[in-house]
Amino acid sequence: MIANRGEIALRIIRTCKEMDIKTVAVYSTADRDSLHVRFADEAVCIGPPPSAQSYLNISRIMAAAEITAADAIHPGYGFLSENAKFSEICGMHGIKFIGPKPEMIIAMGDKANAKDTMKKAGVPVVPGSDGLVTDLKELKKIAKHVGYPIIIKASAGGGGRGMRVVWEEGELEKAFESAKMEAGAAFSSDAMYVEKYIEEPRHIEIQIVGDQFGTLCHLSERDCSIQRRHQKLIEETPSPFMTPELREKMGAAAIAAGASVNYEGVGTVEFLVDKHRNFYFMEMNTRIQVEHPVTEEVISYDLIKEQILVAAGIPISGKNYFPEKCAIECRINAEDPYNDFRPSPGKILNLHKPGGHGVRVDSHIYAGYTIPPNYDSMIAKLIVSARTRDEAIVKMRRCLDEFVIEGVHTTIPLHQQIMNDKNYIEGKFTTAFMNDFKIK
Repeated sequence: MIANRGEIALRIIRTCKEMDIKTVAVYSTADRDSLHVRFADEAVCIGPPPSAQSYLNISRIMAAAEITAADAIHPGYGFLSENAKFSEICGMHGIKFIGPKPEMIIAMGDKANAKDTMKKAGVPVVPGSDGLVTDLKELKKIAKHVGYPIIIKASAGGGGRGMRVVWEEGELEKAFESAKMEAGAAFSSDAMYVEKYIEEPRHIEIQIVGDQFGTLCHLSERDCSIQRRHQKLIEETPSPFMTPELREKMGAAAIAAGASVNYEGVGTVEFLVDKHRNFYFMEMNTRIQVEHPVTEEVISYDLIKEQILVAAGIPISGKNYFPEKCAIECRINAEDPYNDFRPSPGKILNLHKPGGHGVRVDSHIYAGYTIPPNYDSMIAKLIVSARTRDEAIVKMRRCLDEFVIEGVHTTIPLHQQIMNDKNYIEGKFTTAFMNDFKIK
């Protein structure tokens, strides 16, 4: 059973069919016409559109699993994919959670705890608090020790919520209180920690896989530095900033990170890399990533299939993989880039997807489909691969020109502009790339 929706649910169904595995889709009433519902072998409605009453409702998902006799659940990404309680409940009911065990999710899900675990494993971490920061006096002391600028983060956070950059002590109290308030509302926890703010950083992550027998390997890196408000827009591999020496060091550090919690399944170790190519552990995502296709396209490796095989107790080879070519992914969102990226749900009147050699579109949309306003605005992922980065950029330009989505606004014009940006083409970008980027 796939406890998710949209393109990732459809992606998982496709691999399951190729493995001759029967599938069950769950869906809210807003998704009754979604392709993942149409192409699964069975489908069960689990509630109304609000996520809390459907895709985040564990009891309804478990009831759907019970009535369809599902023996495994794939959580996709988002929703319950990193929920230790959900993983535990699956195990209690004899259903295999296709992902790490609850204790692994707990160990890496709390960022302050994860940082402490990484220190013990010898993985470089950003200087900052040893644990949670509970009061302003303590925060001032830590900030003075590590030096400004600092960044205050929600321990249970994600997506940039509960996060504040502080450049001087006079800004500290206001930033601390507002971050706690935002984190409490978003995650039901206002626990905070603090780190040195790394200037001009790259966001580079390493894909790892671990089996049930303690074997781990890495599948090299992805550069996710092109972001807006901490939300990734474009991912690519290999990173234009990477060197063979740095790749070897970061790969070894990612494996050490996974080994520190006896990691099982597919996971991603995320790092910040400064302009001097020093790298620091940021967090570990204990699930499949949105951007996993760029890795698949450069090493001919089905990561969803690997997740299922690992969950079934099949050992991995333990071989590390390195990019054989270049791949770039653009996330296509139903948003208006000319109107502060306002969400643009609605009916798709006309659709033409690009094609050709080295072109992949992961999407659940079709002409006549109505994008609901209830969920994340990503409606497609456009992935291209080529022998060189320059060739991949040219191919992406061609594909963006071919990609026609009428009836709603999308971020295609933004991606077209980035693919023609001199700094992007030359690989001269950091996580601050979008800060001053003007959409024309």
